[in-house]
Amino acid sequence: MSLSFGSPERESVVVVREAPVSVPAPPPADLAGLDDELSMLVSGYQQGYFPMAPSRRARRVRWYTADPRCVVPLEPGRLALARSLRSAVRRPKFVVTGNRAFQAVVRLCATVRRVEGGTWINDWIIDRYTELHRRGLAHSVEAWVPEAGVPGSGAGGGGGGGWRLVGGLYGVHLGGAFFGESMFSLPAHGGTDASKVCFVHLVRHLREQGFALLDSQMANHHMLSLGAVEIPAGAYLQALGTALLRDARWDQLRAEWTEQAVSGAWI
Repeated sequence: MSLSFGSPERESVVVVREAPVSVPAPPPADLAGLDDELSMLVSGYQQGYFPMAPSRRARRVRWYTADPRCVVPLEPGRLALARSLRSAVRRPKFVVTGNRAFQAVVRLCATVRRVEGGTWINDWIIDRYTELHRRGLAHSVEAWVPEAGVPGSGAGGGGGGGWRLVGGLYGVHLGGAFFGESMFSLPAHGGTDASKVCFVHLVRHLREQGFALLDSQMANHHMLSLGAVEIPAGAYLQALGTALLRDARWDQLRAEWTEQAVSGAWI
């Protein structure tokens, strides 16, 4: 359930008929106003647990924790980015947005073939996390490319261009903690490295907004290669408690880059 990379089972796509733009999240909701299932979901994260469904068709979820816990350090200098990824972040290959297509991102993440087979994202997760997003407690980062063959498409093209969603990630936001859930990319549709680019944008955004914790739950090779680390569960719970007390706002994702930023001034 960590922020992971993989090949999709089927290459579903989402196309919008206008240039994608970041959508500011609504203000954080009053947790007291959540229904029983959403309250349970939020409470689980606050205690260090996360839900996973046994399969895509399952009607319920199971709760898990991890020891050691995988986290992504937010301090400058901790990300490990290959030269090719730095180049992908710099060049205008993707239009990167925030909260533009949250539910579509979750649904496409559900198509990713995991190493163990199947998916842990079912309809319960899709519906509940979409509601958390509506209340300002979950966010997405998306990567788009111009839809081939559509007149006027392109980051600098005229109106009416079509855009294809080729990568993205989503997670839960409580206080100063962001719990990364899943990511996807569609290489066959021009999305090579799209999820990694979204991840780099996420790290910068969380740092700029004053977040204290980026939780990746369980380690995998891809996250470790990007600079994620494993810490004991006790240390994680301490960090979580501190992060939950911080009032970090999502606001609007800033997707523009400078050579200085990508060369290491903040990474």
